[in-house]
Amino acid sequence: MEGMETAEAIQREQLERMRDFLGPQAQPEGHSTRSTSKIESLITFKNPRAREFFVDGTSIPDVNFDAGPSWSGLMPISGHPNETRKLFFWFWPTNNAANVNDLLFWTNGGPGCSSLEGFLQENGPISWSWGQAEPTPNPWSWTNLSNVLWVEQPVGTGFSQGDPDISNDDELAAQVAGFLQQFLEVFSELKGSNFWVSGESYAGFYVPYIANYLYEHPGIVDLQLHGIWIADPSLTWGLVQQEIPALRFAQANKNVFPFNSSFWAQLQNISDSCGYTDYLDSVTYPPKGQLPLPVGATFNETTRAVGVKPECRIHSPIQRAVGVINPVFDVYRVTDTFPNLWSVLGFPRSTQKFIYFNRTDVQDAIHAPHITWEACSDRSVYINPTTGGPGNDQSVASTLSVLPNVIEKSKRVAIVHGLADFILVAEGTRIAIQNMTWNGKQGFQSPIEPETFLVENMGTFGNMHIERGLAFVEFYYSGHMTPQFVPWAAFQTIAYVLGKRDSPSA
Repeated sequence: MEGMETAEAIQREQLERMRDFLGPQAQPEGHSTRSTSKIESLITFKNPRAREFFVDGTSIPDVNFDAGPSWSGLMPISGHPNETRKLFFWFWPTNNAANVNDLLFWTNGGPGCSSLEGFLQENGPISWSWGQAEPTPNPWSWTNLSNVLWVEQPVGTGFSQGDPDISNDDELAAQVAGFLQQFLEVFSELKGSNFWVSGESYAGFYVPYIANYLYEHPGIVDLQLHGIWIADPSLTWGLVQQEIPALRFAQANKNVFPFNSSFWAQLQNISDSCGYTDYLDSVTYPPKGQLPLPVGATFNETTRAVGVKPECRIHSPIQRAVGVINPVFDVYRVTDTFPNLWSVLGFPRSTQKFIYFNRTDVQDAIHAPHITWEACSDRSVYINPTTGGPGNDQSVASTLSVLPNVIEKSKRVAIVHGLADFILVAEGTRIAIQNMTWNGKQGFQSPIEPETFLVENMGTFGNMHIERGLAFVEFYYSGHMTPQFVPWAAFQTIAYVLGKRDSPSA
């Protein structure tokens, strides 16, 4: 059949064009892909203690190429001789001499999710993403743009050591600042570097609070903070980023939410009666004032926390229902379908033969303790400030607290969001931005125009808007972990924040 033959030929062309994305090609028996000459670091460290953290890029288990030199291990959060709280880090120098004076900090979210997930499956120089048979070099590694520091924080996350003792993100930021002080004493050649803070998900709390702390305590760390980058971030109440936009998201993606008409009617009734439908229509450019809470909201007069009436929960019923008809439904990327791809990190599903960072040979190679590593901690990384027992983050969401100050003090700030993310919905992020006041005005003053974000050699790849120091970009094809799902698009936006590009868009 001619049409099928043509389609098959185009598919073969596509696989050839995308071969670099698909992992290593099969090698003859006994063939090694390692180079005969080792990669050298563009930065050398004189402090003898730095040698304790050195990682040989030719000796990382299962990595069959020279990944280059790096440094990793545990660093205390203070100089106290009896300090037991230590954060695990992995520092990689840039591969571009033009960027040796730049340092980029990365943290995953959670709370309590490991930044080694970001390292290995998102933006590090070694890529071992879902479904890959073995690690491959990452052509979109952020080390192409800067020195990068992946840090497992706060205490209680990943390999990091000690007992959690924070109840809010001001305290978290103070501990990160203490860690950076100790880190720079060992790696003192990095002092004075241009500095940026980046992360995803719950890092929508972490990153703005860390940046705000550094801005409000000038000189506490010998680094020059210039801006932040956050992806699919927690920016406000779950009501705004989950409940209000949930139905419209599902309706816009009916091919992967194929519900029957009676269930759609139930969902529409919830949206209408709880004030979500009308609420979405009230979001304007520019805003007409502070956005009110819908009738489905609850408000705690003591804690000032915003919640959701039980009968107005709509996000969870949608997620549960679609999980029945798509057994491998992934809230982090709704377009995933059967069969399930394996992951060496066991996240978001545990279908692998081993957890990479739980192997003792891997732990030894990166100077990590012999403990059971988890992609996301099963214990709270916050304490209850009254009882001292496990608790929740007491911080006010960043758009309602510190983020405006960070934008105003930064050269560039970017918020990016994948349009296939359902755990935090892009339209909810738009609402959060429209309810935030920075640089003298509330929200964006003009609409976010469609098809305004382009990727080099690909074309239109999403939507973009920049106003008053804040860039907002939405990505096609991407779920929650944008540097993993669309690394080429994420790369352009972080390059913009780092001042390597004039625009996030091609």
